[in-house]
Amino acid sequence: MDDGLKQRVRDRHAEAARSVLGEAESGGSCCGGGASCCGMAESGKRAVLEVDVACGSYSEAERGELPQLAAEASLGCGNPVALAILSPGEVVLDLGSGGGIDVLLSARRVAPGGKAYGLDMTDEMLELARGNQAEAGVENAEFLKGEIEDVPLPEEHVEVVISNCVINLSTDKQRVISEAFRVLQPGGRFAVSDVVFLGEKHKLPPRVAWSVELWSGCISGALEKGEYEALLSQAGFVEVAVEVTHTYPPEQIAGLSGEEAEALRAVPAASAFIRSRKPKVK
Repeated sequence: MDDGLKQRVRDRHAEAARSVLGEAESGGSCCGGGASCCGMAESGKRAVLEVDVACGSYSEAERGELPQLAAEASLGCGNPVALAILSPGEVVLDLGSGGGIDVLLSARRVAPGGKAYGLDMTDEMLELARGNQAEAGVENAEFLKGEIEDVPLPEEHVEVVISNCVINLSTDKQRVISEAFRVLQPGGRFAVSDVVFLGEKHKLPPRVAWSVELWSGCISGALEKGEYEALLSQAGFVEVAVEVTHTYPPEQIAGLSGEEAEALRAVPAASAFIRSRKPKVK
């Protein structure tokens, strides 16, 4: 990942973790009216998806399984745990696990006998996630520090890879997908919620396509739907499917200039479920 973008993403997620802890002390909630996908909404300062997609993707029962701070810390754009259809005994890896909501939900679903790993590069998020794990009393989960382009796990170690609005943040998505393929066992599943573009990304003005703020806000770094499908297939995945679940009008993206809004109206961003499978050994 480009060093400047990586640092901006790290700073934004560290800020989000600190904000959740601060709001907990003041009684606020990250899933309230000011919540946003992939960051905290600061209209006029930075562009972020200002829509409660992630929090609305989890059922009341699922949210009831979690410590308050875990539920409040979700910065995603969907529910990959529901998409993955987990079973007891499976081993799961969450790429970019943030405050741990998807890891903790996964850990409960793969028990007994299974395990859920969370991978994140941000110290503040790892601290928050480990605190949430301790409060939840979940023992079959482990949070690892590292980058999604270089997963610190051996080959064929997990049966399911999930992620929630994180792969779009990487500047080397081909490597991320190759790493997911590497750590999956034959027959393993890739089940991800992410942002995609529904149009030709090259038509975006450079000031939009390469904006650091729009990239770290889960917008400019997104792949076209067809690009995502192609990268998965090139990595060796089969049964590739990208299902659009929500299209974002510019009005749902805080902090856009007029030029940015018009560009993203012509080439809209959307949340999607991305599914694929590593072939079984013949």
